[in-house]
Amino acid sequence: MSAGNMDHERKRKMKEQCALRKDIIKEFLAEFLGIFVLILFGCGSVAQTVLSKGALGEPLTIHIGFTLGVMMAVYVAGGVSGAHVNPAVSLAMVVLGKLPIKKFPVYVAAQFLGAFAGSCAVYGLYYDALMEHTGGVMQVTGINATANIWASYPAKHISVLGGFVDQVIGTAALILCILAIIDGKNIGAPKGMEPLCIGLIIMAIGVSMGLNCGYPINPARDLGPRLFTAVAGWGMEVFRAGGCWWWIPVVGPMVGGVVGAAVYFLFIELHHAEPEKQGENNIKDKYEMVTLS
Repeated sequence: MSAGNMDHERKRKMKEQCALRKDIIKEFLAEFLGIFVLILFGCGSVAQTVLSKGALGEPLTIHIGFTLGVMMAVYVAGGVSGAHVNPAVSLAMVVLGKLPIKKFPVYVAAQFLGAFAGSCAVYGLYYDALMEHTGGVMQVTGINATANIWASYPAKHISVLGGFVDQVIGTAALILCILAIIDGKNIGAPKGMEPLCIGLIIMAIGVSMGLNCGYPINPARDLGPRLFTAVAGWGMEVFRAGGCWWWIPVVGPMVGGVVGAAVYFLFIELHHAEPEKQGENNIKDKYEMVTLS
């Protein structure tokens, strides 16, 4: 037997012994790793900006970091779980009947755990820079605040109601656009280009809706890292800051996810022609093109 065949046989045996059989476990791992990548690139870009005091970053680089983070997350997990990497997306898919409700808690658990793990990775990556920047004093608010590397905090001008509306609108826009991209009966996106298009949604939201609170639009992306900061040295102030702001990037996106799903369904998906009707329309269109030529 040649070396190539032996290598192939070893890989086959390893796959037989180690490959997971249950789809839900595969999907759990995919969601976990997908949001891990999202946090690593997204929060990593914030850390580089904050800890370099703007020398190696700015708002645009943060937008790019989250855009590429989401895009890579979808490439990592998309073929296994659909790469929701966001409880609001998972809830929208449940509402539309595209995800069995029994899988919803599994997806959400994976997303929160992956976000927490990603936060640990960013902390480890920038630990030395963080200690130099803070002198070991972890501040949640103020000019030397560093908790905002991981989680969102409101701008001074934004009210609780304003922040909630911000999260509902931002997440609804995200869900609406995602549904348009993956809708096979709409224009959609070329196969394999869906992650890029979904990443560009994040860029669009970042450059248009980032002023109020930094567009968290993802309960796992915000609460997972916030929990990390609570146990990593910033304390419970991360939940009290901003008038107990923490619940708004959790509840607001969940409401926004349902709103976005409902809007797309009622305005677009509900009115798609049935396959037979679509075929009739296509024949009619071809007939009209012939008669007009």
